[in-house]
Amino acid sequence: MSSSSTAAVAKRLERPGVSASSKLFQSPAQRTLLLCLLLTAVVLVFYNPVTHNGFLNFDDDGYITANSHVRAGLTWATVEWAFTTYNQGNWHPLTWLSHALDYQLFGLNPAGPHYVNVLLHAVNVVLLFLLLQSATGCRWRSLMVAALFALHPINVESVAWAAERKNVLSMMFFLLALYAYVGYARRPALGKSGLGKSGLRRYAAVACFFALALLSKPQVIAFPFLLWLWDYWPLGRIGAPAVAGPAAQGGSAPRLWSGWLVLEKLPLLLLSAASAVVTMKAQKASGAVQTFSQYSLLLRLETAVISYVSYLGKALWPSKLVAMYPHPAKLYPAWQVGMAVVLLLLVTALVMRARDQRYLAVGWFWFLGSFVPMIGLVQVGLQAMADRYAYIPFIGLFLMLTWLAADWAKAHQLTVRWLAIPAVSCLLVLGTLTYRQVGYWHDTESFWRRTVALTQDNYIAQNNLGDFLLHQDRTEEAAVHFRAALAIRPDGLAANLNLGAYEDGRGNLPAAIERYQIVARDAGDVGMRATAYGSLGFAYRGLGQSMKAKQCFETALQLEPDRARAMIGLGLIAQDSGDLAEAIRQYSRAAAAQPTDVGYLLLARALQQEGHADAANAISESVARSSPDLPKAQKTTESLLSGK
Repeated sequence: MSSSSTAAVAKRLERPGVSASSKLFQSPAQRTLLLCLLLTAVVLVFYNPVTHNGFLNFDDDGYITANSHVRAGLTWATVEWAFTTYNQGNWHPLTWLSHALDYQLFGLNPAGPHYVNVLLHAVNVVLLFLLLQSATGCRWRSLMVAALFALHPINVESVAWAAERKNVLSMMFFLLALYAYVGYARRPALGKSGLGKSGLRRYAAVACFFALALLSKPQVIAFPFLLWLWDYWPLGRIGAPAVAGPAAQGGSAPRLWSGWLVLEKLPLLLLSAASAVVTMKAQKASGAVQTFSQYSLLLRLETAVISYVSYLGKALWPSKLVAMYPHPAKLYPAWQVGMAVVLLLLVTALVMRARDQRYLAVGWFWFLGSFVPMIGLVQVGLQAMADRYAYIPFIGLFLMLTWLAADWAKAHQLTVRWLAIPAVSCLLVLGTLTYRQVGYWHDTESFWRRTVALTQDNYIAQNNLGDFLLHQDRTEEAAVHFRAALAIRPDGLAANLNLGAYEDGRGNLPAAIERYQIVARDAGDVGMRATAYGSLGFAYRGLGQSMKAKQCFETALQLEPDRARAMIGLGLIAQDSGDLAEAIRQYSRAAAAQPTDVGYLLLARALQQEGHADAANAISESVARSSPDLPKAQKTTESLLSGK
């Protein structure tokens, strides 16, 4: 470059109001990147306390800490298990593999999986922003919707709960599928014989991402129906062309024969149907699906209506958010149901009348429709509603409120500054509530005590708090909560099992056996039945009834062949009778199925008695080097050998 050219450039840069820094982020792509970084930073800041949270006894044990398959890491055996198991009443192989990868990377350090959840939430926030901006052409409105999604405290459950990885992972693929659909809808490449090659590739991307979302969590089965809403707005593929304005700036999609808009969804609908069938099989296998004798159809309908209104309330006033809202056992007052129905019908009528504001109908029916799989018509579990279920549906409400507020401000000619002040203030309040809500998930005891304090007749909270206290050797405190749980649900299987363990620990074996037998007889969940039979085996052994004990252990293994505790029970019975070879075989099986310090110490003791001193000493020394609490493991071993 010549000296004169250099001087000219320097002169332009030195002009008042023009600097090198002002050139940054001038292009739309650069501004979008800046906003994506801002959204990511906001999520990381307000969710930062999650790194100090531990695992809870609320599914975290079944999904992570006590799951031997997950703790094996990413192996071919884990992959095979993930795609074939109905463990925890779900079929979501990608979620299992993500937990296995977490364990391989972080071990049992809870900060690792918690922070991965935060990062996935940040990815979802950014994807939502990019998706809305691409589909509508409205940068600031899209940013506000994404920010509300990022900071609303109802989403804390999906992020701060390690076992809820399935929610944030499924949402990521769901948003990618929706993003791919926007690209496909604008360029379907239709020919006389159907989709062209480029159209097929774009459609395949939609189907692929949707399948991955289903493999993470089946909550997204309403996806094909939500696409029809997007066809209506913002894509404008249904009805009259979209009204000119901000919503049309994202680029219009070609209008097609209405029959094609149905046909193109059929492959996606088949994926949804297949996922629904597999999910029902998994949930029935675990005993999670409640019968109509437990919750009548009328009660389910009433609960669904009330829950919709309750979710609306929590969207606008997010207080008293807990992990478990118990399902009512009796019908609601007629006036309460009537008021809820009137409110829902009124809002529906208003959004249907506002035809020039298509986003209202889309946002409202997105909220109603995406809740259908989780609203309780098919009742799974004992909850009436759950914060995690709002992760997708609330996007519809955020979209409605943001677009409506922006249109109102535009009609009243309010400046950006006056609109920004309440928007930022709202986000700061939500961010503060989210920061506090993350602390609610800090540890098991405070988690359940807060849930008990904020809800009534909460069987799950009472039982799980008691379970935590029992494992802390605070047995009398635990028994109080087990009895409180059974006062709410006398047929509660988990509380009966836990109260049996309490009686077992006190040496009251007949009372323990009575509780265990209830669970062994009535439990639909195979894992719970196996646990009950295993506990029965140890109780019968404590009474000296070896044959009954052996039958119980064998039944437990028939139900769950990798049940290590039942193998240890069989080993103890063999050792009691002097059959050391069989005892060694059973202890070795148990160590292979689930390595524990107690299992290895029992194996070492049997090898020592059999005369294999070198092997026994090697195992004992290995346990002594690696055990986090050797005295406790030795005490437990002696207790098992003595039958006390």
